[in-house]
Amino acid sequence: MTDHDLILETAKALIAIPSETPPSDTRAVADEAARILAAIPDVEVTRHVRREPVHNLVAVLRGGRPGRRIVLSGHLDTYPAGDEARWESPPYAPEARDGRLFGRGSADMKGGIAAAIAVLSALAGRRDWPGEVVLALAGDEESMGRDGTLFLLETVPALRGDACIVVDAGSPAVIRFGEKGMVWLTLQAEGRAAHGAHVHRGVNAAELVVEAVRRLLALRDLPVALPAEVARAIAAARDVSERFGGQGEAETLSRLTVNLGRVAAGTSTNLVPERAEAGLDIRLPPGTTTEAVIAAARSAIADLPRVTLSVDVAWEPTVTPPDHPLFEALACAAEAVLGRRPVLNLRVGGSDARLFRLFGIPTAVFGPTPHGMGGADEHVELAELFAVADALEAAVRALLAA
Repeated sequence: MTDHDLILETAKALIAIPSETPPSDTRAVADEAARILAAIPDVEVTRHVRREPVHNLVAVLRGGRPGRRIVLSGHLDTYPAGDEARWESPPYAPEARDGRLFGRGSADMKGGIAAAIAVLSALAGRRDWPGEVVLALAGDEESMGRDGTLFLLETVPALRGDACIVVDAGSPAVIRFGEKGMVWLTLQAEGRAAHGAHVHRGVNAAELVVEAVRRLLALRDLPVALPAEVARAIAAARDVSERFGGQGEAETLSRLTVNLGRVAAGTSTNLVPERAEAGLDIRLPPGTTTEAVIAAARSAIADLPRVTLSVDVAWEPTVTPPDHPLFEALACAAEAVLGRRPVLNLRVGGSDARLFRLFGIPTAVFGPTPHGMGGADEHVELAELFAVADALEAAVRALLAA
């Protein structure tokens, strides 16, 4: 069993150090994590930086003989705290009360990192197991991970494991085996400025963008050939998973979604705007590709000559087959601790898990339920966080022994 006091104290120490994205300045929190890891016998800690101020850590613990390599993954950066006046207690003064731990990052995901560190500590106590366990702590997950986990996978061989568990926010009742891909698009329209009373002399860029957006929102209706094993898992998980992901999660996971996230045009109500811009976030399930979605988007606005489309982000959907032994090990360990067997499902949001899968590494997401994530009074239930750590340790031991 993991050291629950260590989990609480580690989580508090990490939460107390701001590491917001932007700017992904994880120097100070990486220092603290390295200090905590250095206290664990025989753990080797290295720091990796592609771009300042994004600092990443890799910790390696070797067992008594050769064997498998299991990777645990977490991210040191958090969402901004926002208006601190909205918090009941300051976001960077972590507080445990009423069985919960409050503070920015408590759920997403410094609590999960503390659980993973406790697993390393428990394994270091008696190294009669084969193989090695690697903990990767990235500095920029909230901004797509290019200078964090992607950089580590490209440059640090220790991250190329036989399996990976990302201890990110979710729910211990739902193990995530894959996630939707994403395409972020920017539309820009060039019109011709004029006075609002003389519309015949102008070309309204805002109206051009509105028409382009209308057409791209229709991409929601593109057919998707969802793989049979993924469709079965979504259906089987619906009742449990929607308690945490919200009613309608199963339908959202199964189709392409388009969110209009940003629109900007004009400087005055009585002027014809010369320029306009919009940003859209498209999430695509397994069964389609970013190439197909981008092609459909370009085709939809091809006859709007004053509108241009640029692709800002393009990540493919990623899946580890639900019958992989990784999920059986996790499910059995979680059932023993929680008293109920978790279900398997896709993840609605993105995570660094997609990067491990893109490198061919079987990957699961398994972590505590977030409360107030991204908003005020973020917190995690301590009993659940401790249970996640205990299940994680048992799963890692089973995977090493397999």
